Amino acid sequence: MRRLLYALAVTGFLLTGLPTISLGQGLPGFTIFGGPERDNQLNFRLDYGTVGMWDRYRLRIPAKKLPLAIAQLAISYPNYYKGQFDPKNIEVRVKNKAVPLQEVIWNKENNLIEIYPIEPIPAGNNVEVVLSNVKNPNNGGMYHFNARIRTPGDAPLLRYIGTWILSIQ
Repeated sequence: MRRLLYALAVTGFLLTGLPTISLGQGLPGFTIFGGPERDNQLNFRLDYGTVGMWDRYRLRIPAKKLPLAIAQLAISYPNYYKGQFDPKNIEVRVKNKAVPLQEVIWNKENNLIEIYPIEPIPAGNNVEVVLSNVKNPNNGGMYHFNARIRTPGDAPLLRYIGTWILSIQ
């Protein structure tokens, strides 16, 4: 009788505990074919990563990828990504402190989020872009979010920094 109760308890834990353990996800996944080169893959963290849910994305750019200061940060995403962003709940963090932002523009037609800090973000810092109040798309899949920056005094062209490969399940 004890063995039966023990087996039921273990089975119950496995059925209820494992899905919640795997909800949050982060870091680049394993890519077999295609996609950006390993050197261009950026780390990230999704609070849930579940279709149709409200979520928070933490998109990270390492200091080694930022040899120049940042006057503008642009995040592009594929046209088949049907999630929603809240420009009022987007922040940029450097050394765990929020950077004051002049403006955040969500350009839905061009699948682009443009972030303008008040002062340029100094080179050589780890940067984290936090997108809060994100409504995940209703269909799962892999989505490539590309990071580009414009440097102060530079030509108004965006430089490619890397790609976050987000998986929504």
